[in-house]
Amino acid sequence: MVSLTEENYLKALYRLLQENQEISVKNIAESLNIKMPTVNSMVKKLAQKKFIRYEKYKAIELTEKGKKQALLILRKHRLTELFLSKVMNMGWEEVHDIAEQIEHIRSDRFFNRIDEMLGHPQFDPHGEPIPDVHGKLPAYQSVALSEGQLNTIYKLTGVANHDAAFLQFLDSIGLTLGSSIEIKELQAFDKSMAVKINHKTKTIFSLVVCRNLMVV
Repeated sequence: MVSLTEENYLKALYRLLQENQEISVKNIAESLNIKMPTVNSMVKKLAQKKFIRYEKYKAIELTEKGKKQALLILRKHRLTELFLSKVMNMGWEEVHDIAEQIEHIRSDRFFNRIDEMLGHPQFDPHGEPIPDVHGKLPAYQSVALSEGQLNTIYKLTGVANHDAAFLQFLDSIGLTLGSSIEIKELQAFDKSMAVKINHKTKTIFSLVVCRNLMVV
């Protein structure tokens, strides 16, 4: 049995891995806003359960067992977000916090039924890939807009930041999944971009915004 707290730790560890950050006690503590002694204690428990490999003064590694468990938690979270969005007509800025609570329900049948009702979707409302029942991710090739090239048109496929304020900002400028983004100018000194959205709206994106927009 994996506790609610352990599930939250595994998600945080997987997120650090995806962001190419070192998985350390310090980074985990900052990610979860928890004191380091508390993190140390949980890290030892996760190591005992074979979810991670941990040695003092070395980076923590997620084992295959740990990755699969993290992905199955993300499956529950992302299916819930899509259900809230598609079936209950909630905005993409509303669904994350609710899904954080629902994802800890133990019933696999509950989430598998949501999966069936939605037609076995591959992506959530934010464009994040939904793991299947075995913890396998669908193939996807999105990159951050910050990696984009001048005078190139991209399609928005996802957002890496699910903060409500960020998503409300995107709504305010008419940027939704599937929108086109053309890079018109690149500023060398701060990496900001002048862009055109859906071939009409012109605006400036900071580097922070560009890093959180996933495109193809």
